[in-house]
Amino acid sequence: MKKEVENEMEDDLRSEYDFAQMDGGVRGKYIARYRLGTNLVLLDPDVAQAFPNDAAVNEALRLLMQIARRHQPNP
Repeated sequence: MKKEVENEMEDDLRSEYDFAQMDGGVRGKYIARYRLGTNLVLLDPDVAQAFPNDAAVNEALRLLMQIARRHQPNP
């Protein structure tokens, strides 16, 4: 059964997909960034509209973290 699945996957690649002819592809282009750790967050559209870019989101979240730390009760 496994052999059949492997053969099916090979057969699914269309003949017009000749990756040897493609220019510009860089193997491992994002590996350094990936190794640092990945974290992807999808913002709801209304939230995304409030921020022009990812730097603005990070700045707002850092400010929120500072406020939260100040208001934590001391044990």
